[in-house]
Amino acid sequence: MKLQQENRMENKDQWLNWVIELQGLAQAGLTYGKDVFDLERYTRIREIAAEILSMKSEIPVETVKNLFCNETGYQTPKLDTRAAIIENDRILLVREQNGKWSLPGGWVDVDKSVGENAVKEVLEEAGLRVTADRIIAVQDRNRHNLPRYAYNICKIFFLCTRTGGEFQANAETTESRWYAEDELPQLAEEKNNAEQIQMCFAASRNPNWHILFD
Repeated sequence: MKLQQENRMENKDQWLNWVIELQGLAQAGLTYGKDVFDLERYTRIREIAAEILSMKSEIPVETVKNLFCNETGYQTPKLDTRAAIIENDRILLVREQNGKWSLPGGWVDVDKSVGENAVKEVLEEAGLRVTADRIIAVQDRNRHNLPRYAYNICKIFFLCTRTGGEFQANAETTESRWYAEDELPQLAEEKNNAEQIQMCFAASRNPNWHILFD
């Protein structure tokens, strides 16, 4: 039954797979193509992909182009880090502006390593100084989180240790709290879900944890 449900979801989202593939092919063509007429064709293919995504998602086509068609070079996944800080069997979560909760994290800055980025995001969103000690998992976001995005994201979960600091008001989060595994609040599931939080707890309890990856 579960396999049938997964197959139905795959078929339902097949249009998005095609859009992602068309965008990737067009971007590669624009990067490596030399013939002026081929470049025009690749540009049009990219526009068609954006128009399909706009029609299916009801997002204005110009917005889609800005989000989906604004990169150059060979297309690769974006990087996102998430920091798991666990003390006394409770995990630190921050409250987003929309009222939902997440592990501190965000896009990896171009001048930061993934570990440095995890530390930076915790300081910015939770006001804590931490060390990034172990990688818990490297995940393809579209395999674990909903809704699916039209671009791929590689999510890297770190187990971190607090060394100091306290929550500070900031533009991204409104508060931070510690939660037990069985009392999680409403999560920002596009960023992290209950299964991923449970994975972080499991890693913290296992000194021989093997990094999970897709």
